[in-house]
Amino acid sequence: MNPTPPALPAELDTLLRRMRLPYLRKAAPDVLATARAQRWDPAEVLRVLLGEEVTGRDSATRRTRRKTANFPTGKTFSSWRAEDSSIPEATQNALSTLEWIGRAENLAVAGPSGTGKSHFVEALAHAAIEADLRVAWFTLESLTATIGKAKVDASIARTITKICRCELIVVDDIGMLPAGQDAAEAFYRVVDAAYERRSIAVTSNIHPSGFDTIMPKTLATATVDRLLHHAHLVLTKGDSHRLAEALAGKGVMPLS
Repeated sequence: MNPTPPALPAELDTLLRRMRLPYLRKAAPDVLATARAQRWDPAEVLRVLLGEEVTGRDSATRRTRRKTANFPTGKTFSSWRAEDSSIPEATQNALSTLEWIGRAENLAVAGPSGTGKSHFVEALAHAAIEADLRVAWFTLESLTATIGKAKVDASIARTITKICRCELIVVDDIGMLPAGQDAAEAFYRVVDAAYERRSIAVTSNIHPSGFDTIMPKTLATATVDRLLHHAHLVLTKGDSHRLAEALAGKGVMPLS
């Protein structure tokens, strides 16, 4: 067993707490013990300690951004089966680079229920956070509620600005339910504010050109015009993966 490294002197510990360097302070006893044993150059000790602080802060930032994004399930590429998707592999790979987010381009994934639309987009969103980007995740219903609340206290502009601080804004499952005037207006406000500035990704069981069948035509036309102007349109097909797993007995754990 490795001996426990000596604790930091109280004065140094106090200074690190005051300077708010928690990750450096946590790593310091081990790093200093190793540095003494291996006779590190002082500059190397400083580099390693500061590296621990930067790494710790980056990890904490990503945890906070995941929580703030309000992801629905936590699905990432670790559980994504690329070979089972109807999305062409080349398209999957190109979108996974996230270069389209850097260009403020949009993504629309449309197709039947259960064909992996939300899983794929959520995996992209998690990858965006790992790449130090900010993400906001909504359903059309939750977006409508957010904008509706802002209407009540006259903070719509501030709310839209806050949403558009995120490099990627996701609106999931459009078309599952009819959208009234309020939902169409909320969707339009965000798409219009983000236009050519931020990336919006939507998933829907209907093609975006059919959004006027579920929401007021004028707002739908204006929204889709902006949404698809700089967009990657991906169409999925096939039977529901969820239904296939259920029919194969993979939907639940066997009872003991």
